[in-house]
Amino acid sequence: MIKTKAIQIECTGGPEELKLVDLELPSPTQDQIVVKNSYIGVNYIDTYFRRGIYPASLPYILGREASGEIIETGSNVTEFKKGDRIVYLHVGTYSEYTVITPSHAIIIPPGISEKVAAAALLQGLTALTLIREAYQAKKGDYILVHAAAGGMGLQLCQLLNSLGVHVIGTTSTSGKAELALSNGAEFVINYTTEDVVEKVKEITNGGGVDAVLDGVGKDTFEISLECVKRKGTLISFGNASGVVPPISISKLSPKNIKLLRPSFFGYITTKAEWDKHSNDLIQLLQNGSLKARIHEIYPLAEASRAHTDLESRGTTGKLLLRP
Repeated sequence: MIKTKAIQIECTGGPEELKLVDLELPSPTQDQIVVKNSYIGVNYIDTYFRRGIYPASLPYILGREASGEIIETGSNVTEFKKGDRIVYLHVGTYSEYTVITPSHAIIIPPGISEKVAAAALLQGLTALTLIREAYQAKKGDYILVHAAAGGMGLQLCQLLNSLGVHVIGTTSTSGKAELALSNGAEFVINYTTEDVVEKVKEITNGGGVDAVLDGVGKDTFEISLECVKRKGTLISFGNASGVVPPISISKLSPKNIKLLRPSFFGYITTKAEWDKHSNDLIQLLQNGSLKARIHEIYPLAEASRAHTDLESRGTTGKLLLRP
């Protein structure tokens, strides 16, 4: 058995429900590996499980991504070996050690730090699949990105800009606006002082945007509907402000809007899909086309503070935990 410190919830609720506990992890099977985690990504999906928006069997260790070093491998594992530096997607990563099945793991090449790899993986892959599969972004498109200065928003801005997209970002402060602009946004709307719908109409000469990438949810959904042009696409991929209430499908009819609520993991189900997107992400990091901005690195024991900061909407870039 492997002894580890981990962040666990025993009941759903606020950040105060995150408890640092001592646990014993099961020994790996022949198909598993043990990773000593170096950096752990903090994502909005973690808050959804903590709050009970997404169901989980309690007690539950939070976390969906981390980077670290392999310290043990099962006899059937051939792609990885002890000592490899990897970054991976798996449940239960808020922990010093994680036992995983490495179907969604990739070796970190020289020149990329474990810190950067952990900061880029989940959000970078989500961004890639959103603009490749949920909506095929192309040069000349006008695309609205909500929360453009967050970890996810910054990666979307960079990737869309590299395709020649006219990126319109929304932020809450002038400082965040400058950050979004420096990461590829062409236009930024301060939603605390400006009318987002009116500004989008002004920027697009009344036509609206080809697509909206909305990770905010409840607070922005109706705004997003208004901003989409005729035959445009609205992709609602997150619940940062709360779950979008049920809607009447007829609301899509006046402009023939396409509405999608994708699951990122539905785009990396097969090995071929995982290999394609993860290798492309690593290449983008290696050649400098994509940069991961880190807001702060928190000690594992301060995971509750990380959640509080994330949900305050006062952060810019990625939040990481350090065991």
